[in-house]
Amino acid sequence: MFNYSFRWNQALAALPQMLDGARVTLGIALQSMAIGLVLAVVLTLCRRSGNWFAAAIATGWVEIARNTPGLFQIYMAHFGLGAFGIHLSPFTALLSGIAFNNAGYLAENFRGALTAIPETQTRAARSLGLSGGQTFQLIVLPQMLRIAFLPTTNQMVWAILMTSLGVTVGMNADLAGVTQELNARSFRTFEFFAIAAVIYYLITKAVTLAARLVAWRLFIY
Repeated sequence: MFNYSFRWNQALAALPQMLDGARVTLGIALQSMAIGLVLAVVLTLCRRSGNWFAAAIATGWVEIARNTPGLFQIYMAHFGLGAFGIHLSPFTALLSGIAFNNAGYLAENFRGALTAIPETQTRAARSLGLSGGQTFQLIVLPQMLRIAFLPTTNQMVWAILMTSLGVTVGMNADLAGVTQELNARSFRTFEFFAIAAVIYYLITKAVTLAARLVAWRLFIY
């Protein structure tokens, strides 16, 4: 017989704490995306460099990031590196794991974006006297980022949701960690996690909407 008694007032009273956790969640996601974007560009250049060693490392990174669980990557950062004497805090391990994952997915997005750019543009730029680096920086890179912009938005949403895995390595300052601690003290599982789910939903929807507005403003012909 269903006899559960909802206590929303108790959960809503803790909303400020959960919103503080949401800010930490968003901060981790933004930092991991910034790091991931830089690494993804480097990986993309390595895969196109013609250097087999650099290309092999970059390809291995992408394959591991895209074909292993995100939880595994965070565990390796927090527990796995400890075997070599490298001890990362839960925050750093979570950030490193998500950034590693982001870099792999974004590098593959960038690879796909590059294939959509006609090779004739590169040849035309070189014929005008631009160096290889200038051609990539001024001609190829802006178009690559434009084509990959919306897929990058999807990765940002994934990064936000992936922060919830931080509870498995002792991260307790983000939204999932705060919610778990509140639940452990009150045992109001449904109420707290329902509110957390709504907050995650609102954050990801806000990010998606903001990205569409930015794309509409930047990519008008």
